[in-house]
Amino acid sequence: MTFAAYAERRSRLKTYFDATAVKAWAQLTSDAPVSRIRETVRAGRDRMRATLLAWLPDRLSGVRVLDAGCGAGQLAVEAARRGAAVTAVDIAGNLVELARQRAPSELKGRIEFRVGDLLDPALGSFDHAVAMDSLIHYAVDDVVRALATLAPRVGRSMVFTFAPRTPALSLMHAAGKLFPKADRAPAIEPVTEARLRAGLTRELAASGWEIGRTERVVSGFYTSQALELVRR
Repeated sequence: MTFAAYAERRSRLKTYFDATAVKAWAQLTSDAPVSRIRETVRAGRDRMRATLLAWLPDRLSGVRVLDAGCGAGQLAVEAARRGAAVTAVDIAGNLVELARQRAPSELKGRIEFRVGDLLDPALGSFDHAVAMDSLIHYAVDDVVRALATLAPRVGRSMVFTFAPRTPALSLMHAAGKLFPKADRAPAIEPVTEARLRAGLTRELAASGWEIGRTERVVSGFYTSQALELVRR
């Protein structure tokens, strides 16, 4: 299933992360020295990854996990170390290749790396789905539709992040539009939490899903909020 705005934004993200940003992303997700600004982003992402992993069961043996928007594969590796069978998917083939190369050899049998859309039903069914900072580039209605599309193939929980609408994030979003179009990264889409919650309740409550925990991580230039959806 695709919808026009989601598909258009997905295409832009694929182009950006495959061509423009892969080197910077490889550096950000490594131990290599980075600028002070990127240090805050790296620290924030580390905290967010730890939060999402903490919301999964401690023991994941025999559990199928979808890493939806796996990037360089850090979350997939940690889930596999806890015993999960992980499908790690991303639209950017260069990032998937980076993740595949970095995965420890002893875990490669537990992680299936795929290039594609996190909503592709061919990926199969899962106990848990994790989407860390992969939906932050989409408008709130598209986030809700994406999760509603994924939900029938997930048995226990979906945990994801969104960009909370705050004055600081709204200012950065507006400032980004001042750059020449050819030089812009695909902007994040600040989301009003109340509207997101209302949409998720409307679309998912009837099929047995409810909103669980939430936690916001703020680290310098990184701001992201985690939200948990669980089956009753």
